[in-house]
Amino acid sequence: MYNFLFYLLLEVLGVFFLILSFTVIVIYFVTMIMSALELRDHLRRNRFADYQDIITSPIAPGVSIIAPAYNEAQNIVQNAKSLMSLHYGKFEVIIVNDGSKDNTLEKLIEAFELEKTNYAYNYQIDCKTVRGVYKSRNESFSKLIIVDKKNGGKADALNAGINISSQEIIACIDVDCILSHESLTRMVRPFMEETNRKVIAVGGVIGIANNCDVQDGMVTKYRIPTSLLGRFQVIEYFRAFLMGRMAWTRINGLMLISGAFGFFNRELVLAVGGYFPKTVGEDMELVVRMRRYMEEKDIPYKVGFVPDPLCWTEVPEDEVVLSRQRNRWIRGTIETLQLHQKVRFNPKYGVMGMLSYPYWSLFEKSAPIIELLGLLYTIILILIGDFSAFYFIALYAMLYLLSLLVTSFSILYEQIAFNNYKEKDDLKNLIFTVLVEPFLIHPKIVLWGLKGHLDFIKGKGGWGQMIRTGFKKSEDRKKFEAETNS
Repeated sequence: MYNFLFYLLLEVLGVFFLILSFTVIVIYFVTMIMSALELRDHLRRNRFADYQDIITSPIAPGVSIIAPAYNEAQNIVQNAKSLMSLHYGKFEVIIVNDGSKDNTLEKLIEAFELEKTNYAYNYQIDCKTVRGVYKSRNESFSKLIIVDKKNGGKADALNAGINISSQEIIACIDVDCILSHESLTRMVRPFMEETNRKVIAVGGVIGIANNCDVQDGMVTKYRIPTSLLGRFQVIEYFRAFLMGRMAWTRINGLMLISGAFGFFNRELVLAVGGYFPKTVGEDMELVVRMRRYMEEKDIPYKVGFVPDPLCWTEVPEDEVVLSRQRNRWIRGTIETLQLHQKVRFNPKYGVMGMLSYPYWSLFEKSAPIIELLGLLYTIILILIGDFSAFYFIALYAMLYLLSLLVTSFSILYEQIAFNNYKEKDDLKNLIFTVLVEPFLIHPKIVLWGLKGHLDFIKGKGGWGQMIRTGFKKSEDRKKFEAETNS
């Protein structure tokens, strides 16, 4: 009896993995087609666009840029100046000092001639106690607002900034990100284009600034990172942004906007209660909650995405730091999906309920577990002598080649649309990374995902320490190269 059940289970698992493999193939091909169509349409729409019109337009929405800061004394002044130099008509920069233990606040006060105001702070969204609101005595810095509060984490700091914001659109960013001068004009355009639907949020591409030249708050020379882990993240971001999110935007099924660079309708954010501080996936959770609100109110809406490289950040090139990041991502995904289980396969929630939620559950949340089960299944087949080497090699080769195809197309999309990486060596190194990624890096990603599941079961919270080395400025690079050559 037990033998019968055992072999029946193996047969069921075999059919499951076979169906899953072909499902993955179909999804990848559909994703490539939809993302290509969406990218094509975007390029056509923007071919003759004049973004200067948005800057001077009296109907262009105002933007409140909110940047939480915790122990950022080393770069906070330069980052604030960079944000205030963005090209846009009506915007404000709100930096939230989230209980920093260093002299972040003192550096800001000194650099921008700040003084504490008698601002009557309104706690529209719950957040930790605000100790003070600072404005500059210098009219040159009139766009800058500094909020000093007790430490509560990134989501809590964003909520504090939302409470004090005064513009129609809020732009939630990481304070150490580098934004293109055109980032505001390009990101607000989707809010202005739609007439029959309400645009509730817009996401943008995150570029990787490791090994790039940075001068005066701008990326002046694009290079891929020198490490294998850094190059892997370049192609991973290509797949995620230029392929995955573009495809989901095509069918208005996008459930995630990067917390490093997201624009939201302020009125709606207030209506749903702001960010949820008790999850490490606050960016995804807010988007899902906003979508639920619109679906339940039966209001036509859209979550937009701009594929232009407008925001650049440093990614971890150390395995320990990268593992913490991926651990946090998987825990945030699990938390969000559990908080919004009502959406799952619920036709009331349209594309999100019938396609997006199931996809994220199976291919984002459960992917590490499924891959582990696949490995165990293969080992069991080998042990009982029921293993077909030909079938295994053929299936693995097919999925490997599919992976190469998808990643190659994502690199092709970047080259056709933006062509930031012009050096031949950069492309050669990216192609090499594509070839070795499934063998050298993907197994580690699976292990980190499994640990994220285990940590979630244990109830582990928090972000983990993210260590950044900082961007290398152009003049520093030239000095370094001169010393090396001599």
